[in-house]
Amino acid sequence: MILNCEIERFISEDLGANDISCTLVPETKINAIIFAKEDCVVAGIEVAQRIMEYFGIQTNTELVEGDEIKAGDTIFEVTGNSVAILRAERLVLNFLGHLTGIATLTHKYVQTVRQYSDTKVAGTRKTTPGIRKFEKLAIIAGGGDPHRFDLSDAIMIKDNHINAMGLENAIVSAKKLAGFTQKIDVEVETAEDAVTAARLGVDIIMFDNMLPEQVIHTLEELKREGVRDDVIIEVSGGINLDNISEYAKTGVDVISIGSLVHKAEWTDVSLEFIETDT
Repeated sequence: MILNCEIERFISEDLGANDISCTLVPETKINAIIFAKEDCVVAGIEVAQRIMEYFGIQTNTELVEGDEIKAGDTIFEVTGNSVAILRAERLVLNFLGHLTGIATLTHKYVQTVRQYSDTKVAGTRKTTPGIRKFEKLAIIAGGGDPHRFDLSDAIMIKDNHINAMGLENAIVSAKKLAGFTQKIDVEVETAEDAVTAARLGVDIIMFDNMLPEQVIHTLEELKREGVRDDVIIEVSGGINLDNISEYAKTGVDVISIGSLVHKAEWTDVSLEFIETDT
């Protein structure tokens, strides 16, 4: 999941050319713990382990991605060289804090939706450049669906495609170019366009920035035309914890939310030395 070249890039960014602070301490074998300072759904376990293993640090944990833990719970017990642990500390805590924050927020959305339906909660491509795959995996840890990892996973026809070439032309062109494993997802803003897209044989229709009542109306139009069951219906835009329950009640298949990543607050996690072997 994480390559040595990626770890080395992260280390290079963090250590720089003249690391004095980490080498101030005597080099000795140290035991430490990494623990959560608030209730959360943990993510980033594997990334953190790989970083510490790269530094020669031994790790022990009973947790797996997606476990719910309480404030004060230990995430890792670690043993290793004091300097190595200090050098790995910030990278490990940054990944754990950021990814656990995403998983925790995703879990809140999923739990809210589950009160009303089995609708999937999905992410988007609104992610941090360079670490998208980790953020997507954190969404999975929180019970969500990652959506596309990249542009090649599916063909998505958005408003600018439609503005440039028209809805029907865009769909016809996409169907000619699509590989047999690639689904076509079309963004629409009106019931009329939704019906057109369904009739042209797309796989997914995304209702963009529709209010719940507009979503219900558009679903009714698709049913009236006999094409509702032919497509996956996704909604996106302006959805948050305050209104997601209304979207969950509409009967859509997927709710995609960019803020699973860009509005997730980092979880407070910490590392403490607990014993020195002399």
